[in-house]
Amino acid sequence: MSVEIQRELMAEDLPADAELVAWVEAALADPHDAEICIRIVDEAEGRALNRQWRGKDYATNVLSFPGEAPPGLPPGEMAALAGDIVLCAPVIAREAAAQGKPSTHHWTHLVVHGVLHLRGYDHIHADAAVAMEQTECRILAELGVPDPYADVPHGA
Repeated sequence: MSVEIQRELMAEDLPADAELVAWVEAALADPHDAEICIRIVDEAEGRALNRQWRGKDYATNVLSFPGEAPPGLPPGEMAALAGDIVLCAPVIAREAAAQGKPSTHHWTHLVVHGVLHLRGYDHIHADAAVAMEQTECRILAELGVPDPYADVPHGA
């Protein structure tokens, strides 16, 4: 497993690299064959990326970008699971405060959520959302984080 961490801003309440790597590993089905880049950004970059890739003109908490092998790359030269996860630190901090939860729990949830997107999970349709939420909750429980959907209807 390879996890690159890029920090485009610094703040006291950001998780340590070792925490981020542990959360990624916990969310992987096979951590041995994965290459992931985590980029922690400010609101301006988060908004620009969300606008460019999702057509939404606001900063969001997490974006996932699955990796694709470049044309002509021989089989086996790229990890089975590869991609980038972008986390917007100011949005995450505001959400954790608004939801009354420890910042670390919210960061853990969003890293796990991002990795699950790289693994192919989504929450576009209700049945897929339920499956993703159940998987998230199982992984988060293993990490000692309470169910982030406890007060939210499933599939919301």
